[in-house]
Amino acid sequence: MKELRNVAIIAHVDHGKTTLIDSILKQSGTFRLNESVDTCVMDSNDIEKERGITILAKCTSVYWNDIHINIIDTPGHADFGGEVERVLSMADGVILLVDAAEGPMPQTKFVLSKALKQGLRPIVLINKVDRPDGRPEEVIDEVFDLFVSLDANDLQLDFPILYASGRSGWAAKELSDPRVDLSPLLETVISHVQKPTGNPDAPFAMLVTLLESDSFLGRVLTGRIYSGVAKVNMPINAIDLDGKVVEVGRLTKLQSFLGVKRIPIEEAYAGDIICVAGMAKASVADTICDPKVTQPVISTPIDPPTMSISLSVNDSPLAGQEGTKVTSRMIRDRLFAEAETNVAITVTESESKDAFEVGGRGELQLGVLIETMRREGFELTVSRPKVLMREDENGNKLEPIEEVMIDVDDEYSGVVVDKVSQRKGVMTDMRPSGGNKTRIMFHAPSRGLIGYQSEFLTDTRGTGVMNRIYHSHQPYKGDIEGRRNGALISNAQGEAVAYAIWNLQDRGIMFIKPQEKVYEGMIVGEHNRSNDLDINVLKGKQLTNVRASGTDEAIRLVPAKILSLEDMILYIGEDELVEVTPKNLRLRKKYLSPNDRKKAGKKS
Repeated sequence: MKELRNVAIIAHVDHGKTTLIDSILKQSGTFRLNESVDTCVMDSNDIEKERGITILAKCTSVYWNDIHINIIDTPGHADFGGEVERVLSMADGVILLVDAAEGPMPQTKFVLSKALKQGLRPIVLINKVDRPDGRPEEVIDEVFDLFVSLDANDLQLDFPILYASGRSGWAAKELSDPRVDLSPLLETVISHVQKPTGNPDAPFAMLVTLLESDSFLGRVLTGRIYSGVAKVNMPINAIDLDGKVVEVGRLTKLQSFLGVKRIPIEEAYAGDIICVAGMAKASVADTICDPKVTQPVISTPIDPPTMSISLSVNDSPLAGQEGTKVTSRMIRDRLFAEAETNVAITVTESESKDAFEVGGRGELQLGVLIETMRREGFELTVSRPKVLMREDENGNKLEPIEEVMIDVDDEYSGVVVDKVSQRKGVMTDMRPSGGNKTRIMFHAPSRGLIGYQSEFLTDTRGTGVMNRIYHSHQPYKGDIEGRRNGALISNAQGEAVAYAIWNLQDRGIMFIKPQEKVYEGMIVGEHNRSNDLDINVLKGKQLTNVRASGTDEAIRLVPAKILSLEDMILYIGEDELVEVTPKNLRLRKKYLSPNDRKKAGKKS
């Protein structure tokens, strides 16, 4: 049996987890000297590469001094916290990565609290110490305070500290030590992280933690073996959390991780993290085990969703022209397949079977799901997000409250405090963070923060940084004022004309460019007043056969404001929708005809 260590790397978004893993893989001899390797090699799907963030947790492994180290890369964004909670059950220790300049952030607190609850002992790695604004000594004090505030036990508080630069590929136990390679980090992992426990003589049992599809092997289930030995072709059962048998089958393929590849193996032992193929029904949180085993491995409960959106079939006048998957049955199958693999998402079907309520952790997570479906050829309409309320024992309404950390230039702190207060946020802390910047902490209702990000960037001239994380459910805070500006709505179908847009520019900000297809009820801009306004963007210049020199004015268009998918989802009001197709994103009113909108307004 090989000697093993299982370790997860956890951190706030953008603190350098995936870049550190790049350096570990290179220095452990995973790649040939002449092999061409991408940066952030663990971020394998297109959306991860484009956005520069980790969305899905993934496993890799390296050999160091003949010891097999399984490393789990986790997402850093709060919206993908479900992935973190799930994969920590596979690890026996964690490396907590903290930026030497930014220090502990909201997501650092979230991932650390999950690791401490599972009894894991962290190794603290202060990353990016070569940054000119780095302050490693102060950050260590902040990290220790964070451990204490999260009720860490004495063993967990006795954490080793290392300093590193993941990009440059070195780690050191003291700031004054030579900065050579990452061997101090890997040696600390081997000495500090305990060996995996598990009885190799007991019957085989493994908890499924990740599910992915492979074009050759079909469904591939990844998890940790808790007891026994797995062998190719052995008979197995898959049982759910209630102990009910979901599927009976054989382990047709066993794979282990080596670097970024999966390699076939004949057998694996308790404590190892492996992939199995050949199961058609078994899913995340199920136990794959010897037929003698009747008790499932207990899986970690996942925090429930805090936000939901409604997805339905695209029914605009331009429906079906750009996508290949346009029916409610296709949307339904895709959403339920997603809910099977992503435990942080819930899907409920409406009574009419034509709309689906999708619950998630936040608008980024839901936005990534919609973007993925869009690239697969789906056409959808998306509603405004709404937060998921709860009730206490007395029947009082509780709403999700988020802890908001804002780093902003001193001159903009006043406007930020004012705007968040209008959205029922309560300031809990405000302190200077150096370099003429202020760090402000709030507890604010989730529904008040919907749509605030773009306004926040405008108020702070793009210099502010806002981080949010779920805090708790608290009594309902009352009504919150919504978007202050009305919409500019097209009153006809056709292609937008530059001359018409030029004449309407004084009315507000345009979202469309000339020659863009529009239809009645489509939102083409934001009105500079509070009411909605129907406009005609198709009206061309009246041409005559009498022309005089100098009478034509040059048409100078202000560039259109281009909104991303998340911006649109957060921008729309209760009576508005986002139309999503593989080629275009459009804003529209729920009721396209002005008469229907008036009737709906009277009813409400």
